Amino acid sequence: MKSSYLTPVVTVFDDRGRLDPEQNQRLYDYIKGYVTGFVVMGSTGEFFSLDMKLSKQLIQLAAEFDRGSMKAYAGASRMAIAESVELANYAQENGLDGVMIISPYYFRLSDESIYAYYSEIARQTTAKIFIYNFPDRTGYSITPEVCLRLADRYPNIVGLKDTIPDTAHTAQVIGKIKSRIPHFEVYAGYDNNFAHNVLSGGDGCIGGLSNICPEVFQAWMAAFDRNDLAAVATYQRKVDGLMDIYNVNDPFIPTFKKTLQLRGVIDSVYCTPPFNELQDTQTEEILKIFSRADINLPR
Repeated sequence: MKSSYLTPVVTVFDDRGRLDPEQNQRLYDYIKGYVTGFVVMGSTGEFFSLDMKLSKQLIQLAAEFDRGSMKAYAGASRMAIAESVELANYAQENGLDGVMIISPYYFRLSDESIYAYYSEIARQTTAKIFIYNFPDRTGYSITPEVCLRLADRYPNIVGLKDTIPDTAHTAQVIGKIKSRIPHFEVYAGYDNNFAHNVLSGGDGCIGGLSNICPEVFQAWMAAFDRNDLAAVATYQRKVDGLMDIYNVNDPFIPTFKKTLQLRGVIDSVYCTPPFNELQDTQTEEILKIFSRADINLPR
């Protein structure tokens, strides 16, 4: 049973808050060989704090990385449609495999407004588009019916990242779209929903934990590849425990960066304001979580 795991990578800055090309590419190299691909400028990548210039620099970094068989995608989520289109086209011109775009946030939108938003973007780019559904951040969920309408109308709308704790919505999308458009890709947005997604007929997960322990997710995919359900269940329990990482700090991005530093992958843990660095007690929590999961720090 085939599956995919994509890493929404953190964005690494130096200690003065400047984009650090070398450390970002070090992270890409760290996950290479373990996961199917990566996404720059997702939520984990602090897209909401990056201006257009920095966003384009990250697209260039991803494009220049010698990624072999890995796929590389970029977030193109902006509140202004013109800016989303500009980033999508820039990613396409630089040879990335597609873009991920969250629906507009702050105000709740009707189904027709959501359809019109993605339609406008799809008409202005040839880039492959993944709808990004994240109700906890937008205040509403994109329905399976809207996803189907968009995928049916626009050939370049090719998939969905469904960041919802409840797996029922994702299963509904899979059931409604896959029978009509088999190549439409549906990914879970939470790491612990990976197995359910694949067993329901989805494509896998775009999950943040694969930043910090990609070897776990390589092994989980391999268990699916050989139809070893006992091993699938073992890794499900391991990841269920690792989900505690998300609770060390709110938001979780400083936790990910500190863990990557502990693993010897990056040097700087700088996050864009107003995010703060972790306290020593929180670092101890990380160490305990990894110890319970039987994962060594550093790797």
